Amino acid sequence: MPVNYSGTWDIVSNVNFEGYMVSLGIDFATRKIASMLKPQKVIKQDGDCFTIRTFTTFRNYECSFKIGEEVTEVTKGMDNRSCQTVVNWENDKLVCIQKGEKKNRGWTHWIQGDELHLELTCEDQVCKQVYKRTL
Repeated sequence: MPVNYSGTWDIVSNVNFEGYMVSLGIDFATRKIASMLKPQKVIKQDGDCFTIRTFTTFRNYECSFKIGEEVTEVTKGMDNRSCQTVVNWENDKLVCIQKGEKKNRGWTHWIQGDELHLELTCEDQVCKQVYKRTL
């Protein structure tokens, strides 16, 4: 049985977010605002169906998916691009591949103890974020 990702998670570290946003082509002003935000993730998992909501004081983002099913995703609130997205289990990790205009784009989530780890990739940039589960 895979790990249960359900819960509310608050960010505690965010490494190379600026480089990741530059690789997405996000404008300077938006990058400066986004770099100051402290996102919170709310994940709802029902078997292989997920909804991940990311809340900030600037913009919110939501994605829903079923493991192994490719969907067309518009990354509203980020770079507003359309891509073909598929998420699969790799052991206890959620691994997302986003095919579209940008190369090597996607993310990986995994849980270690009470921490949710997220690696965001785009082209040659990797952003590493860590979230703590809220009580």
